Formats: sequence, structure tokens, C-alpha cells
Amino acid sequence: MERAELARRLGVRWERSPKASAILVCEAEPARFMTEFAAAVASGAAVFLGDPGWTAAQREQAGAIVAGAQRHGLAPEEIERGWLMIPSGGTGGRLKFARHDGATVAAAVAGFAEYFGLSRVHAVNVLPLNHVSGLMAWMRCILTAGTFNAWDWTRLQAGERPVITGDAGVISLVPTQLERLLREPAAVDWLRRFAVIFLGGGPVWPDLADRAAAARLPIALSYGMTETAALVTALRPAQFLAGSRSSGCALPHVGVAVGSDERVRIEGESVFRGYWPGWNVEPTFVTEDLGRIDERGELHVLGRRDAMIITGGKKVFPVEVEAALRASGEFDDVVVLGVPDQEWGEIVVAFYPQRLNSRALNLERVDGGLASFQRPKRYIAVSDWPRNAQGKVNRAALRAMVRD
Repeated sequence: MERAELARRLGVRWERSPKASAILVCEAEPARFMTEFAAAVASGAAVFLGDPGWTAAQREQAGAIVAGAQRHGLAPEEIERGWLMIPSGGTGGRLKFARHDGATVAAAVAGFAEYFGLSRVHAVNVLPLNHVSGLMAWMRCILTAGTFNAWDWTRLQAGERPVITGDAGVISLVPTQLERLLREPAAVDWLRRFAVIFLGGGPVWPDLADRAAAARLPIALSYGMTETAALVTALRPAQFLAGSRSSGCALPHVGVAVGSDERVRIEGESVFRGYWPGWNVEPTFVTEDLGRIDERGELHVLGRRDAMIITGGKKVFPVEVEAALRASGEFDDVVVLGVPDQEWGEIVVAFYPQRLNSRALNLERVDGGLASFQRPKRYIAVSDWPRNAQGKVNRAALRAMVRD
């Protein structure tokens, strides 16, 4: 999709400004974000999305990156390709911006609509628009002439629920959000009215998936990232309700494979153009996620390669330990990390939100579902649980606690 056409779909006239070279859109309020984003698209500038929740150091980094882009501007061929900069990562180091454009976004939307058989997408969105998950929820509605309802998560959690448009309504949630909504029967009734509830942004523990299935919710477990313009695999709701718990098959616009090193590899038209100011020649992205593809062609994500713990020569995948700890019923939330240790190389450490009461952990119950080498050597209660606007836990912040 040409940039001028995207501007038209956004309701603004393509009026490229020779003075505009780079624009930072950093706005939390959805209506203001959409207005500023549309104007930035029409300007012809490089458009950088910012996160209002960034730290002072991250804001300083972003300011320097955007200032550099303003000095150099976009090359003529970059006015159409690689002009949309979506932040990727940054919690553990330097900020990165994945380069997208109208073509990568349109490819992702087309593949999404074809896979789920939706001619128009109507979405209720509770995720930040500066993040790829929220942005793509909006883009799916814009490019299919559907309706987009930006809703505040705190209002939804408090019981204020918007009307779901048509019979093709969709919503994207992270696991923690679904967990909270499942506690309210009225919220569960509301969720049943959607055609698809996308669940991603973090591991889905077995108990949560089983309760969602028991409630007959049309869940689509999914896998995607900033670098691929969101979803690349998804499990259709009927498969989820039938008992599958994989991340599903590849959407039509991408190819997904697992290499000999177990890393997930993605190729297709929605793959980003590179990290600003770089450029990828080939539309291929080798992730840091480990996975396998089963005989049905469904992807099973095992966890991050850089998160895998080697303790006493044994491999431990944090996602498996976290699932077992959640199943014990002892934790509202839990994160498992590997911490350097002179004797073991690394030890398994579990972090959890500090309880309001003083009830001690039942370690026999907690460790019962784990092999001896998987069991955490330490359990750390955290008073200020670090969670972002999407509901994701900031693992880098937890790791910094260990360093400090």
C-alpha cells in the first residue's frame, strides 16, 4: 500500500512537507495518538512511535535517534519504504526501532483477514497504540473498513464494557488481562460475544487456558512480534476449544520454520525492513525464540534462547517452570530467571509479587511438579511488581534487582 493511500484511509490528505524529516509520536491518549499519527503519515517524514512510559534514559535515547533522523532525513526511496519506526525491546539496553511501512502493514492485515475469514475487522482495543499489538489492531480496522473502539483497560476491568460491533468483533489481550476478566461472570459473558479473542504477549499457563476453554471463550493463541507487524501464527478458536494449546499455523502472508538450532525463522512480506537506520535486504527474520513445529504444522514456542538457564549442565526453560509454579496455586504471578552462580553456573530463581498477608509458601506443593534440577533455589517476594501498560512483566527490572 502506498503511503498516500494509507493517509487517505486515515482521513488526511497526502501533503508531504519539505520541512518534515522525522516526527516522534509519543501520546498515550488514543484519540490524540491517532490524530498525530495520521498527520505524521501525511507529512512524508520518518515516523517514530514513542512510549510515554519510557524512563528518562530511554527518552533521552529516543530524542537523540529522532534528532539524528531529522538532520539526515529520508532518502527518496525511503519515503515509501521503511518510514514507520516501531520501538522494539529497549528494556535491557539501547532502544531499537523496527522499520515498517504501508506495504508490510498491508501484507499483515491481508494475511490476518484471509486466515480468519474476515472481510471486515471490528476491534475493541485495550492495548497501547504505540506498541505493535495496539497499532495493528487499529490498522486491521482501517484497511478493512471496520470499526475501531479504543477502550481504556481500567474502565473495562471496572465493569464498563463497550458494545461489540457486528459478528466479526475481535479483541487482543495479554494473559494477565484474561486472568482478571475470568474472575467476573459478566465479563466472561461479554467476552463470549467476540468472534476471536487473541491471546499473546507472554506465556499462557495451562490452568488459564483450561479455564478459558471451560468458559467456551473463542481464544486464538498467537505468536508474533514487532519485527513481523504482529501475528505470524495463530490457533483458530475451534482448535483451541478442541484442546490444542500450540501457537497455531502460519498465516498466509508468511513462512515460519524452525532451524537446526531450534530458533524460529520467519520470512514474508510483513517482515520489517531492518532496525533504523539499517536496512534488511531479504525479508527474513531469525528470532531468539526457540520452538518446534509438530506434524500438523503448528508452532510450539519453548521460550527465549537468551532466557534458557543452564544449571549444573542441565537445560531449564523458564516457561515450563513458570507453568508448573502457577499450577501449584501458590502464586498470582511468577517469573523465573537464571542467576549466575559459582557452583552451578546458574541457579533457578523465582520472583513473585509480595503478598499482603504473611502466609508462607508451601514449597512441597510448589516443587512437586518439577524435576530436581528445575526447582528454584530461591524464591524472592517483590513489593513493587514491575508491569507495563500491556500487562507484561518487566523481566529486565527483576534481573536488575539481582544485580543490585
